[in-house]
Amino acid sequence: QVQLVESGGGLVQAGDSLRLSCAASGRTFSRDAMGWFRQALGKEREFVAAIWWNDGSTYYADSVKGRFTISRANAKNTVYLQMNSLKPEDTAVYYCAAAPSTYGSRTYFAGSYDYWGQGTQVTVSS
Repeated sequence: QVQLVESGGGLVQAGDSLRLSCAASGRTFSRDAMGWFRQALGKEREFVAAIWWNDGSTYYADSVKGRFTISRANAKNTVYLQMNSLKPEDTAVYYCAAAPSTYGSRTYFAGSYDYWGQGTQVTVSS
């Protein structure tokens, strides 16, 4: 049974930092892309960042470039999202996801991901 378990969310002030973690289990993820998405209240789910497990290639949404960093720890089967200089507009539920067979620009789309975590709330106050 595939499980993606997010942790690390919370309530912070604008300008603060948070690190989200996603612990993956239940299958081999070595050829997957691992992504972070977020969904704010009343809005559609949007892509945040992704990383390829095998070579560490990364993708970022323009809105988070320079502020967020995605990384992975192979030995721990864990993906991280370091979020710096947080803004109120970063407030959302953040989801971890795994895509066994995506490539190129498809990595940006939620429909390319087969496995999802339950989400963790990030709230940034002004």
